[in-house]
Amino acid sequence: MPQRFFNLFSTIWVGSLLTTGYLVAPTLFALLPETEAGTVAASLFQKQAYVSVICALALLLIANRVMRVYATSQAPVATVRALRLARRVIVAMLLCTLIGYFALQPWMNALRVAAQAAGTDISHSAFRAKFGALHGVSMVFYLAESLLGIWLVCMRRVYESAIATF
Repeated sequence: MPQRFFNLFSTIWVGSLLTTGYLVAPTLFALLPETEAGTVAASLFQKQAYVSVICALALLLIANRVMRVYATSQAPVATVRALRLARRVIVAMLLCTLIGYFALQPWMNALRVAAQAAGTDISHSAFRAKFGALHGVSMVFYLAESLLGIWLVCMRRVYESAIATF
């Protein structure tokens, strides 16, 4: 059963990351005015961040529980290494979410609010360059999280048998 939950949460996490960031957000910017698209995308990325945190915590709980069982048994070294690596990838993905959304996003929102207070949108304000830089850094964290997530799903077979024997 832990294997099924591990697969479910990792698939939900990575699938929602890829769908939100690489399908929905670009479509919004292609179809809506920039300000409206940005508002909707910000809301979607907020929901995505919470999905990421929930999935990460669930995956870490499963992986830690399985690791505790293996710590008291004579598990093959390769199995333990695979589980440790999967856990590290999950932590790295979680850090990408925490930095990209919960650290950078409030800063970007503050710039957006400051631009609105000045009577303009962010793309026509004095804060445009700073916002663009923060947005670029945020995109790098999102890309890193996405690539790590793809690796996590693709390498599922490596650690799947370890979780299945739990």
